[in-house]
Amino acid sequence: MARTPQVGNRPASVKNGAMCHGDDASPPLPPIRGGAGDYGDTVLVSADGTRFGAYYAHPDRPANRAMLVLPDVRGLHGFYKELARRFAEAGMHSIAIDYFGRTAGIGERDEGFEYRPHVQQMQPRSTSEDIAAAVAWLRSEVGGGARSIFTVGFCRGGAISWEQSANGHGLSGCIGFYGIPARVIDRVPEMRAPLLLLVAGADMTPRSEFENFDRVLTDAGKPHEMYVYDGAPHSFFDRSFEEHQEACEDAWRRVLAFVDQHG
Repeated sequence: MARTPQVGNRPASVKNGAMCHGDDASPPLPPIRGGAGDYGDTVLVSADGTRFGAYYAHPDRPANRAMLVLPDVRGLHGFYKELARRFAEAGMHSIAIDYFGRTAGIGERDEGFEYRPHVQQMQPRSTSEDIAAAVAWLRSEVGGGARSIFTVGFCRGGAISWEQSANGHGLSGCIGFYGIPARVIDRVPEMRAPLLLLVAGADMTPRSEFENFDRVLTDAGKPHEMYVYDGAPHSFFDRSFEEHQEACEDAWRRVLAFVDQHG
């Protein structure tokens, strides 16, 4: 059942008109549990031989949980690299991946990157194969293997994250911020991993779509939680949005509680 945390009554805003995280955005800090140790850029190889960019971060102490970060439509830019480090600080191995190895190669995804032609060429199957490569990396590179692996996605990545519940990766849970339910609702019967839906109450996607998704998941008996942040805009999970600090802090708590519950 959906819940609506109280996060204040200030009006929604979208910084610089952006509808995804821009280069001046930064993920809010988690409730710190430790530090990030080893981190940096890497290259993964998908089942079809495609090389694609990724960014990993490991906590500075032993851990057996991992988070796979799925970016917005711009791919692997600075916000998501920093977010990978934040998850490491929260005590999880993490890796964030790029979507465009097949069409744009490996390179920077700053605000000058023309992402739209590449988004139009994305295919669910090849995206899932890239995710499978990242999951395999986490299971092989993490000392002793990651016992439980979660996905978290933002914007287009939110829906991609939820969809992985149906793609047979053996995930422990799939988390999405401001995804579009219409992209994945037909996959509900195949979903196996629990879902967490973190909804911006002032998003461009109508709340009714999320409420319908919630009902469909409930009717299908799929374990899930949904939280709506009233007044919060698309991409509210940004520490420069001072008016949405409470929503950011609450979202972090819910993500980590979800991991604790299912990991």
